Amino acid sequence: MKNCIEVKNLTKEYKSLKAIDDLSFEVKEGEIVGLLGPNGSGKTTTINCILSLLNFGKGTIKIFGTKMSPNAYDIKKEIGVVFQDVAVFEELNVYDNIDYFCGLYIKDKKVRKKYIEDAIKLIGLEDFKKFYPKQLSGGLLRRLNIACGIAHKPKLIFLDEPTVAVDPQSRNNILEGIKTLRELGATIVYTTHYMEEVEILCDRVIILDKGKLLASGTTDELKALANIEEKVSLEVYDLEAKYIEKMKELKNVEDITYNNNVLVITYKKGKNNLIELMDYLKSAHIKYNKIFSERPTLNDVFLELTGKELRDS
Repeated sequence: MKNCIEVKNLTKEYKSLKAIDDLSFEVKEGEIVGLLGPNGSGKTTTINCILSLLNFGKGTIKIFGTKMSPNAYDIKKEIGVVFQDVAVFEELNVYDNIDYFCGLYIKDKKVRKKYIEDAIKLIGLEDFKKFYPKQLSGGLLRRLNIACGIAHKPKLIFLDEPTVAVDPQSRNNILEGIKTLRELGATIVYTTHYMEEVEILCDRVIILDKGKLLASGTTDELKALANIEEKVSLEVYDLEAKYIEKMKELKNVEDITYNNNVLVITYKKGKNNLIELMDYLKSAHIKYNKIFSERPTLNDVFLELTGKELRDS
């Protein structure tokens, strides 16, 4: 596949702060790529540089094989951007909002009408064409925001946390719509803090922190990088601290947490971890109700790479 986006040695500085530090990555045509990172990692700055909304000190950015610049309008018309903050006109209804944004790119009225109807159907707004934004629920408003950003059928779409604070039905609708956009040929850069969405949607994942590339690859490839092999969870009531300390001494144990009567043991790579744990529980006469083992999730990998400390928003 051809590269849709090429970022090479990108560096962006604000006085003494290096927001982007020699960053390089590629996005192939037709991919959904998850661009992940904790707050302050440089995701938004990177996207703004790619879109030529920010100047940067060093590096090159190409889109569709052509160098991107603020005046590259032939490239920009093929890009759709849906920012996290909803940006629609309160005085226009659903149809007219989509018509306005689509009209910035599509001048032919017949073509534009079809594109608007396609976007309304894709996002599931057929019953709300005449509704004004103040009449819409949070989920519907976010779906309108997406429809406005993709109605002109862009080849490249940036989606910045499109499912924040929406109900499960709206989230499912949005995710299905994103899959359809990819099936229709769009390349998508997707940012989110919901790791389960990344596992559902993304072909590849790029993880940033402090403006640097920490890791990239498929979710399976990233999980293989993790220092943890499995997590074992069990329900145990009133477990004394002395038993937890003893379990920390078991072979391959990386970490143990105990909250709300749920004990979670994270293991480094190794074999027979579950058998050894059950043998210890039996010998210590510790009763438990439920126990299950699972492979590390993308969220586990993300926390291992970026750290567990809280970040400022």
